[in-house]
Amino acid sequence: MSKNIFAKGILHLIPTPLGENPPLEVLPLSVKKAVENLNYYIVENEKIARRFIKKITPQKNQEDLILFPLNKYTAQQEIDTYLHPCLNGISIGLMSDAGCPGIADPGAAIVSKAHANEIKVMPHVGPSSIILALMSSGLNGQNFAFNGYLPIDKKQRSQSILRYEKEALRNQQAQLFIETPYRSDALFQELILTLSPTTLLCVACNLNQNDEFVLTQSVHQWKKFIPNFNKRPCIFIVDTGF
Repeated sequence: MSKNIFAKGILHLIPTPLGENPPLEVLPLSVKKAVENLNYYIVENEKIARRFIKKITPQKNQEDLILFPLNKYTAQQEIDTYLHPCLNGISIGLMSDAGCPGIADPGAAIVSKAHANEIKVMPHVGPSSIILALMSSGLNGQNFAFNGYLPIDKKQRSQSILRYEKEALRNQQAQLFIETPYRSDALFQELILTLSPTTLLCVACNLNQNDEFVLTQSVHQWKKFIPNFNKRPCIFIVDTGF
């Protein structure tokens, strides 16, 4: 490893609230201090990032901020230049729209580049909907897998649900996945139609918000109570018990 690693800037992984909470209700003061000291950021959405920075440090001059967009429209040639400030001794913040950067988030590619360039990576504490859902589910927090999004194709999605159920049983491993909010209700319906009646299903919806909803019960029990998630973000966890 290069002896000059600490002469370079640091890549700070800056978590953000999962909703409209006042930032310092869910984030430690260390995040506020980091934001106060940083002017360079890699962000998913510039408008959302500026609003967060203004909330957490109102005195910061927005004109001093230099924001690099990181989303599906960003060209690889641009991404390849984003850590140049760190190579020149300037620290950068990597920020997700909601939650922790690098977790179900495009920021992981930037973190990987930082390691490849011997840039120090500093993660800051903050909310992750995946971890919060698992914490509150009562399901297997010792052995679990996060599987991202299920396929959009209905046949492939049903096959995936059955595969995850088998993996949960065979490996005694909780299976987590997410869905686009406007598909949450449709996915829930498919889960209770596809899974075995005795399989456990947790739905954690709008975590950290005033209308937060978390419930774990068997598929048989869910069929007696069909909630309306109303296009809110959800984490789904499938498990077969300990």
